Amino acid sequence: METATTPVQQDPTLTGDTVVPSALNAALPTRLNTDTGATLPSATDATELLSPELPLADPAALPTTLLDPLQQFLNVGGPVVWILLGFSVIALSIVLLKIWQFTLLRPESSPRLEYSLGLWRASRTDEALEGIKGQGPIYELVALAMVGLQNGGDTPLLRDELARIASLRLNQLRAFLRPLEVIAMLSPLLGLLGTVLGMIGAFQQMEAAGNQVDPSVLSGGIWQALLTTAVGIAVAIPVTLAHSWLERKTERVAALMSDSVTQVFTSAPALQYRAASDHSEALRRAA
Repeated sequence: METATTPVQQDPTLTGDTVVPSALNAALPTRLNTDTGATLPSATDATELLSPELPLADPAALPTTLLDPLQQFLNVGGPVVWILLGFSVIALSIVLLKIWQFTLLRPESSPRLEYSLGLWRASRTDEALEGIKGQGPIYELVALAMVGLQNGGDTPLLRDELARIASLRLNQLRAFLRPLEVIAMLSPLLGLLGTVLGMIGAFQQMEAAGNQVDPSVLSGGIWQALLTTAVGIAVAIPVTLAHSWLERKTERVAALMSDSVTQVFTSAPALQYRAASDHSEALRRAA
């Protein structure tokens, strides 16, 4: 049997073998197969088969930013992790501030100090004072000791003044070290507290489930509870190291202060002898 088809109507604007796809799609309706009664696809259907539309991307499958895992981590940890995060930010700020302070003052740097003390031993006091000018606390104390010995000799008042200034400068170097020590001590304890609270919540969920206890509920509660302990230890370890390092630098500055000032007092025999002679002469005149 023959298949009945609808004749194609040519567009009068077309010449030769040129065929416009839109005109062809409009001119080719669906054909019927008279033998089987099946419907054959038209040109429009064939075009859709050849160029199918791409499926839209699932928003849930899109890559997440770096803040999303951090937010999920904080939500799982609860308020204890938020507190520990605040502790870590405060500790980092203090460490950066102390590094800037030590870099600016350079209290342990004493390349000119030994040279000035050598000039002081040789009784070249003016040159020694000129070479010791600096911004560090050690230079300040040594210069004050030299000037005091030149003017009034070794007196208890001079020693008290030197002790006062040394204590003031060391307290400035020790500033904010106590908060670092507190953060290093409290961080593991807060992590342990979060673990205990998380375990209590997990066992409460088990009790509410009754006989239908799901092991995944218990395991999920346990790892969420242990997360706070891990965060607390992770905060405490670097803070403890930074506190020990800064405290050791301060102790070295204190030892260098004491040693330098002691050298000023013990290495000026000519000045001490002259001060003693002047004192004896004053006593003889008073008698």
